[in-house]
Amino acid sequence: MMSGVATETQFHVLAVDDSIIDRKLIERLLKTSSYQVTAVDSGIKALEYLGLLDDENTDPFSSAKNHHELEVNLIITDYCMPGMTGYDLLRKIKESSSLRDIPVVIMSSENVPSRINSCLEQGAEEFFLKPVQQSDVNKLKPHLLRGKQDKSEYLNDDHQNNINVINKRKKPMEEECVSLDRTRTRYNGTATQL
Repeated sequence: MMSGVATETQFHVLAVDDSIIDRKLIERLLKTSSYQVTAVDSGIKALEYLGLLDDENTDPFSSAKNHHELEVNLIITDYCMPGMTGYDLLRKIKESSSLRDIPVVIMSSENVPSRINSCLEQGAEEFFLKPVQQSDVNKLKPHLLRGKQDKSEYLNDDHQNNINVINKRKKPMEEECVSLDRTRTRYNGTATQL
């Protein structure tokens, strides 16, 4: 019974790094913080996992792998990778209407201010210098919570819009019921003598 509650609150992080050592390190740090982790070794594989690649670019036999039931709550990616950089991956995610709200964190072993600024301007939540440490992973929770809150607010917008429509319809009816010629004097707690 407790495991059902734990899985509901567990966040899923997609970790992307071409270095097996760095990938295993970030995976271990995330799991230590009770995150569920999927690790891939390239930006292309991350896009494939997220379902953002065109069918032409993927192997027809791998289509079953592209359909994941597990929602990704955060993506943490290396900046320097062959083929597709972390910056390119960030841009693809932020251009996607279905994935743009997923928080993205960039990691790099190089402290290049212009690179850091470019990533932050493009929508990255954080930029961590490698080696990533537990204190860095601890900074992820607010972004995950905000991402969940944004999603629930988005889902609740329709509900709130429905309430607003009902209230707008109800208001003229209430005003009609309280028209001046139909009102009664109300008892206000003070006694009046006749």
